[in-house]
Amino acid sequence: MQTIEQTLANWQRSLCPKVEVGGLLTRNPIAHKWKAPFRSLTLRETVFWRIHDLLSQSYELHLARRALGARILLRSAFETLATLIYLNQTTAAVVEEKQDFHSFSVTTSRLLLGSRDKSTQHEAISIVSVLEKCERVYPGILDLYAALSESAHPNFEGLCFGYSRIDHDNDISHFSNNMCSMFESKLVSAMELCMAVFEHEYNTEWPRHFERLEVWLVANDAMLESTKGERV
Repeated sequence: MQTIEQTLANWQRSLCPKVEVGGLLTRNPIAHKWKAPFRSLTLRETVFWRIHDLLSQSYELHLARRALGARILLRSAFETLATLIYLNQTTAAVVEEKQDFHSFSVTTSRLLLGSRDKSTQHEAISIVSVLEKCERVYPGILDLYAALSESAHPNFEGLCFGYSRIDHDNDISHFSNNMCSMFESKLVSAMELCMAVFEHEYNTEWPRHFERLEVWLVANDAMLESTKGERV
């Protein structure tokens, strides 16, 4: 089994430098006159760049015994992973005709361009809603995310228990950084899980669903043209 260092190094060499619309149109001019597949491909690659960045920094903090920062960044990595899982789920739903393509196109815009501060015209999709969808495919991901969130938030674990211990016999609160002793041993296995799921979703699930979507778009092009409100 590869070490985390080896996986991150391999990922660094595999990061996609660019996506060209012309290449997509050459590949399949009918499917790629629609913008949703381009957004899907762009989202896939930006997820790769972001998750590599997050996990690299998380692991560096882990090695430096900065457990809190490592866990917060790992939490963000799982959020980023969930975005790709959800994209693959919604792509499959279109091909299986469980979701309207035009609404799927809007979803790709919201996933790629959504914001909470209104800096873009698209409202971001709630990451909790996305994770709830991912739970159907990967049971336990919500519990893992919730555990990481307890460290990220100033709740009992992330505040009181993380930085103090109470001597009940003498009624004294002792303060210390307990994060490493609490969580250091758990980070590597959680990171390895995140990496394994990402590689499956990126290398297997996304190409499979994307190719099926291209075939479906060609077969349903006339219907889509007749039902579109505007070109998407």
